[in-house]
Amino acid sequence: MRDFQTPGRSAVFASNGMCATSHPLAAKVAVETLEAGGNAVDAAIAGAVLLGICEPQMTGIGGDCFVLLKPAGEERIVALNGSGRAPKGLSAAEMRGRGLTTVPLNTADAVTVPGAVDAFCKLSADWGKLGLARSLAPAIRYADEGVPVAPRTAFDWAASADNLQEAARAFYLLDGKAPQPGQLFRAPGQAEVLRRIARDGRAGFYEGEVAEDMVASLNALGGTHTLEDFAATACDYVEPVRGGYKDVELVEHPPNGQGATAILMLNILSHFDLPSLDPFGAQRAHLEAEAAKLAYDARNRFIADPAHTTRLDHMLAPETAEKLAGLIDPKRAMESPAKLSEAVHRETIYITVVDAERNAVSLIYSIFHSFGSCLASSKFGINFQNRGAGFVLTEGHANEAAGGKRPMHTIIPGMLRKGGKLLMPFGVMGGAYQPNGHARLITNMVDYGLHPQAAIDAPRSFSGAEGMEVERGYSDAVRAELAAMGHKVSIPRGPIGGAQAILIDPETGVLQGGSDPRKDGCALGY
Repeated sequence: MRDFQTPGRSAVFASNGMCATSHPLAAKVAVETLEAGGNAVDAAIAGAVLLGICEPQMTGIGGDCFVLLKPAGEERIVALNGSGRAPKGLSAAEMRGRGLTTVPLNTADAVTVPGAVDAFCKLSADWGKLGLARSLAPAIRYADEGVPVAPRTAFDWAASADNLQEAARAFYLLDGKAPQPGQLFRAPGQAEVLRRIARDGRAGFYEGEVAEDMVASLNALGGTHTLEDFAATACDYVEPVRGGYKDVELVEHPPNGQGATAILMLNILSHFDLPSLDPFGAQRAHLEAEAAKLAYDARNRFIADPAHTTRLDHMLAPETAEKLAGLIDPKRAMESPAKLSEAVHRETIYITVVDAERNAVSLIYSIFHSFGSCLASSKFGINFQNRGAGFVLTEGHANEAAGGKRPMHTIIPGMLRKGGKLLMPFGVMGGAYQPNGHARLITNMVDYGLHPQAAIDAPRSFSGAEGMEVERGYSDAVRAELAAMGHKVSIPRGPIGGAQAILIDPETGVLQGGSDPRKDGCALGY
């Protein structure tokens, strides 16, 4: 029970269905879809696609998604990989020949073919009840009529407005400026694209005029993309990866997602007595930071396109975690084992929905960096992701950029199981932070007994490429202690990540939603 005399947010309780996500309109639309007879899949698609209008700096139909789904009446978990591939013409050797050492963030080199639309079509056809047109209808309406820009969205929008280029400036700025809170953002071009998808399915996006607009725009920007690259896009059902932490089991999306990194982090942390430490003290933050450095170094070495990931078993082996834990000095920060392959960023949306039949969806959907590549198609204003920046240009590396290949992905939906049953679908946004965020949320719950809402509210820290970011929720004394241990400590410009979760009470079956106050959203149920 939280202290009602201090600022905070109560968990949301409901017995039928629930959605937790980062914008209230998306949560409302998801619950309305459930009330109209849809299931969790219909509702999750409806909310996710609308989030591309509510938070266009975070996500959109030019991006990718990953999904975990627990069907009603079953305890198996299905994983769907909705990440797109590089165009066949992409070449690491050609980029090295231009003197590049990394894939540029804001050029057509970084634009991989969007995979999310294909995944939404597949997910709706295989698991939904109401059909794709019904799920897309709210986003079409809001894209036409406009969405008032929310405070956190405006904060992020302003930080990236200057990076928008050419057509993207016309579609994503109002009179040349980032919108202020309360101003209406409209996307009539995207509304038309969504109408075509609702009518024609994936062909409305990956073929015909919409695909021609995307390909022509990318070619004009120097891309090698072809209509064949778009037509060939296909999502895949894959087997989740799993790892135990004390009495719970963490279920994650496999490579090319980085879910295995969260499992490795928890495996490392299991070698330390976290419950004996102050949950918001320096020692716990230090151990977590050191475990993250080691786990992320393994990620950068091993995780890539599924066809090129060959050391996953080694990464998840108990012996690997034991050896890595032995490298941690409880009193001193190590030098980062390797610079993270991408800058810290926070541009992702996450939505989770549980319905009355207990279908459960954990869905994450992103364009990578803020406004992705900061490029857009010239006719319909489709904002292109820059997932190709997740590739490396090191010759022979498993994650080396190549045509037709999927890059290492940062976005990871999660599910937590206990006693063989689903306990909680959840996700933590925040780019590179996400595996650390999964480990933080689970240890907050398992080791410190926090309710998911309290676990989400709690302060965060993250040791990434630029040092150790420590939110203002920590005291100055903790920051000083961490600095004395050798961490390069700073207060981040914005909050670290954002989380959403729905706990399914194992005794009563009541749904308990938690939603991050760092975002504009909420949990809603009925």
